[in-house]
Amino acid sequence: MDNVLRESYAELLDGAYECVDRLVLNAYFKLAQSPGGFRHWWRQLQGSDADLDNTHLMRFAGRFARRVRAYAHKHSIPVVDCGRGERQHLVAAQYLPEDSTFTGVFAILVKRAPAPVWDVQTTKDGRIRNLRKKYPYVKQYAFHILDPDWGHLIIKLCPHPPFGAQIILNGHEYVARQAHRAQLTFTQEGNCFTQVSDPTHLAQLADTLRSPDAVGPLRQVCERWIYTTCLNFALPLEAQARTRFEYQYSVYQLELSYNLLFQRGQQMEQVAQGLIDRVRTTVDIPTLKTIFGKKRRPTHRARRRSPRLERVIEKPVYDLTVFKLHFDKLTLKLYTKGAHVLRLEVITHNARTLPGGSTLVNLPAMLTHLHAILRRFSAVLHCLDTAFVSSDLLEHLPEATQVGRTRVGGIDLNQPRIRAVMQALLNLAAQPGGFRVTELAAHVRAKLNLPATAYTSRHAAYDLKKLRGKHWVHKRGRSRRYEIPPEGLRIMTALLVLREQVIKPVLAGVLKPKRGPKPAQQTQRDALYQAIQLAMFNLFQALGIAV
Repeated sequence: MDNVLRESYAELLDGAYECVDRLVLNAYFKLAQSPGGFRHWWRQLQGSDADLDNTHLMRFAGRFARRVRAYAHKHSIPVVDCGRGERQHLVAAQYLPEDSTFTGVFAILVKRAPAPVWDVQTTKDGRIRNLRKKYPYVKQYAFHILDPDWGHLIIKLCPHPPFGAQIILNGHEYVARQAHRAQLTFTQEGNCFTQVSDPTHLAQLADTLRSPDAVGPLRQVCERWIYTTCLNFALPLEAQARTRFEYQYSVYQLELSYNLLFQRGQQMEQVAQGLIDRVRTTVDIPTLKTIFGKKRRPTHRARRRSPRLERVIEKPVYDLTVFKLHFDKLTLKLYTKGAHVLRLEVITHNARTLPGGSTLVNLPAMLTHLHAILRRFSAVLHCLDTAFVSSDLLEHLPEATQVGRTRVGGIDLNQPRIRAVMQALLNLAAQPGGFRVTELAAHVRAKLNLPATAYTSRHAAYDLKKLRGKHWVHKRGRSRRYEIPPEGLRIMTALLVLREQVIKPVLAGVLKPKRGPKPAQQTQRDALYQAIQLAMFNLFQALGIAV
């Protein structure tokens, strides 16, 4: 991944890698997803649909439970009934085999959860009137398996026809197995590599999961276990072959992370806390949708819920801060992992919201989309962390420029309107495919709380020409969209940060610095501002310009 953060902290890093984390696949029998298709499959299974009713459908779940528990008792596999709110992955961790060569099922966890179940509605004389889906709470069985290629994976199966399932895998487990075969020395902490002998080789192994060739191994590992190990308890292999029962796979949840391996933990903590502090005070939360590359049009459905849009700071354990950005079904996270790893992570909680569909074949395109989100997020972090203004830039800001045949004025940072335009552009910079003038006008109106007639697209186009004259913004080909190059993003960020967070706080108390006792709760930033203000006041007194 061409990541600007890695280039910024290259002298502090041992390496970096991008890897797929948690991957959740939905397995479904396509024919049985419609009422007609389900009845057709039932006729192939039973010969007719005369006994197609809720009682016979529930018997599948009963037979499944008896067969699973008998098999587990025979092979000494623990079957654990989990209660509400119990973390299943923590329960399963207690039964992980110590033998590194173990392959197969090592634990089966049972928990009630909603699942799609067919409800057969009949007439008074027993004829089938309708088939409809309902989502009651039923017992689902999670088979925890150790695979030779993918390590720990979970297959969660619903024993009610049509036997929907979920397969949960972890990309770090796959990469760890491949790295072990490649004789790489590494230290793994959870789903993260903290120390690696050859980070470049590890990054190459992790990139294989983002290639189109990774779809084949994913399908193979699913079919290696789901038919013979899980579905066989509800539908024997002979019945599977006779009814042509075959699962299709789609992506439900997907996580992609970019990991920076620092040489020293103290430096990593300083960088992480600095990034979190800057981004939470500078990023405009109501416009986070531009970072995620998703903008929803107005809808006429009154009952439709607005997408989730928020910023969250969490501290789940001592000395760990997790910064999260939520937008609808997407989440961005910035946090530390272990003692030496800084992680940027993007999560899609429902892959249907991603462009292109959620089928397994489309997995590489989904990862490309998430990769672009991570790249934009890292670019925003980089510009906030390394703000820089050239020595002669301030002198040239008020000068007029030429855009095509049009002569436009310079830039005056003392005008609230131009500052609002620059702040809006920072929020639009991460939007894929560029942005339109109408979007810029809407952002500026929201920031300045103006009516629609006070700042229109014509005003936004004129302000945009000023910035185009400085080469901070340029058109995207021949379209009506615009984009911001990294240099323009860096300069605008620097100007806003210097004015709002450096110059204004210092000048606030230059002529009349704060005296008296210090507040009980004072941050390091407040103490530094107060020291600078006092020093500037003394300097003005020595120069004879203070009142």
